[in-house]
Amino acid sequence: MRSSRPRARAGLSLAAALPLVAGALALGVPAAHADSGPHDRQSLVGTKPVWATANADRGATPASNNVTARVYLAGRDAKGLADYARAVSDPKSKSYGKYLTAKQAKERFGATKGQIAKVTAWLKSSGLKVTGSSDHYLTVAGDAAAVKKAFGTELHNFVKDGKTYHAPAKTASVPADLDGAVLTVVGLNDAPRLTRHQDTLPGPSTGFRNAGPFSTYYGSKVNTSLPSAYGGHAPYAIKGYTGKQLRAVYGAKNFTGKGVTVAITDAYASPTIAKDAAEYAKRNGDKAYRKGQFSQVLPSTWTHTDPKECDAAGWYGEETLDIEAVHAVAPESDIVYVGGSSCQDDDLIDSLHKIVDGRLADIVSNSWGDVEKNETPDVAAAYDQLFQQGAVEGIGFYFSSGDDGDNVSKHGVKQVDTPANSPWVTSVGGTSLAVGKGEKYLWETGWGTHKAALSKDGQSWDGFPGTFTGGAGGGTSTMYEQPFYQRGVVPDALSKVNGTAKPMRVGPDIAAVADSSTGFLVGQTQTFPDGTVKYDEYRIGGTSLAAPVIAGVQALAQQARHGVPIGFANPGIYDRYGTAAYHDVTDHPLGKGQGIAVVRVDYANSADAKGGLLTSLRSLGGDSSLSATVGYDNVTGVGTPADNYVTSYIPGHRR
Repeated sequence: MRSSRPRARAGLSLAAALPLVAGALALGVPAAHADSGPHDRQSLVGTKPVWATANADRGATPASNNVTARVYLAGRDAKGLADYARAVSDPKSKSYGKYLTAKQAKERFGATKGQIAKVTAWLKSSGLKVTGSSDHYLTVAGDAAAVKKAFGTELHNFVKDGKTYHAPAKTASVPADLDGAVLTVVGLNDAPRLTRHQDTLPGPSTGFRNAGPFSTYYGSKVNTSLPSAYGGHAPYAIKGYTGKQLRAVYGAKNFTGKGVTVAITDAYASPTIAKDAAEYAKRNGDKAYRKGQFSQVLPSTWTHTDPKECDAAGWYGEETLDIEAVHAVAPESDIVYVGGSSCQDDDLIDSLHKIVDGRLADIVSNSWGDVEKNETPDVAAAYDQLFQQGAVEGIGFYFSSGDDGDNVSKHGVKQVDTPANSPWVTSVGGTSLAVGKGEKYLWETGWGTHKAALSKDGQSWDGFPGTFTGGAGGGTSTMYEQPFYQRGVVPDALSKVNGTAKPMRVGPDIAAVADSSTGFLVGQTQTFPDGTVKYDEYRIGGTSLAAPVIAGVQALAQQARHGVPIGFANPGIYDRYGTAAYHDVTDHPLGKGQGIAVVRVDYANSADAKGGLLTSLRSLGGDSSLSATVGYDNVTGVGTPADNYVTSYIPGHRR
């Protein structure tokens, strides 16, 4: 992974390498990847990607080839930043909750003018041109010869996935006399590198609708003419849960998120979002947005918008889901949407920096990511430093854990998603949720769905229980060691895998509804096959739903805490483990061996009945090789918020 690598929308479903301690490890650079180098130079570990192997090496990159990169600054006290980020987030610490303002954080931990000047002079003396700067990094451009002079390594061409990219032939380094001012450099490999620019965004995305019939709550409508399964006839999938139902089952009570600001980050910006969000609230019983309650912070230009690159229009539904879900759960929270100019790491990092530098929000929901094999420690270091900077200001980051279970079926390798793998963020897993009549909580399973189509003669379900269609991401990181808050909670059977002697970071941390067959009703302006552009509603799921739902619940909890920011939430989340604050979710809530399923009827063309209907049985609670079990598990983490989760944050409240 490099800074220009595309990020996917990590949870939109329509159907100790790093203990939390001080030093380089706390900035996301696993020590196992370090290379020894000359004493007069400091190695920037992780800058040579793992795919740049001797077998893939095709020789030196021409010295005249152009390169652009970002040189991230470590700041004046990287160790102190990591230490304080932990202390201010740990309920057992004397510094718990003693957050800094954005100005105080910059003055205490940010790069000094002297450091910036020294790094700038070194880059220029190496033949690189400094093309831009921020409080966090310098952007540079030059040729491969200048890169060699600056970073002590040639660039070579390497074959990756059938294509050729350049990358450092060895770990990059910087002069030791820079005194640790450089955190890392990203961009020395170009896999991939996109260069197109567009100043305008495409129109509304392609229309999608669900066919009926539907249940209005779990089990409200059953068709007894269809084949039975698991000893009975399955109910139809619900039309889509609404805020009233989710607030009831996740313990909202009378809390509304008043006084709390939630930020949403995604790529691009839906041109109809404000209108769609207002219309959705009106139709579904949510409180109307007050003036100024929803705002947007958008870049001046857009890049990589082509469907073959980032597919800008494809992100509109993600943004819409995130905003409408947060408002549905926390109807009085302020919401600020901070859009990235593309789906590349550079641009998403910039969006997150805007939130931290301006202290724009208390809670940040992020429904995007990629698999860990595409992560590199250089970019991980940039992300983790940012998350630590947010932590010292009392800002918490929540990331979808992914929609492909252990990722084997899609990527061929068992692995977790990133940035959800970072121990400095809250990884949000997913469930299948049953809400009964009167908004009663019935049960949840770990989200893992199998699909069996109705046979042609209508007498059976083909290949029952069918093929795996998606499930909550989770599992064990190969990059990060177990953080302190998981000790004593996450079992060794989950944390010590892949031949590691030390326990590693396991995800997710917490969970909420994600299964698209028990999903959320969302409203969006779309373009339909007949050419019409109009608002419509459909059911949606994925951990893209779970993340903003948890963000909304955390807004309620912060209000219950008398408005004091929760900040980096994981230490507090694990501190409540084993209490009545959580639903302990398992794959078999009705008893061992008792399967659960729902019937779905979908339009074959995803929009209307002209192409016919497709009827299928969706079996719940079977997430690839992952399992939701009693206690902590790698599908739902510590569980989902129960009736008294929110009230557990009231000062002095006994859990």
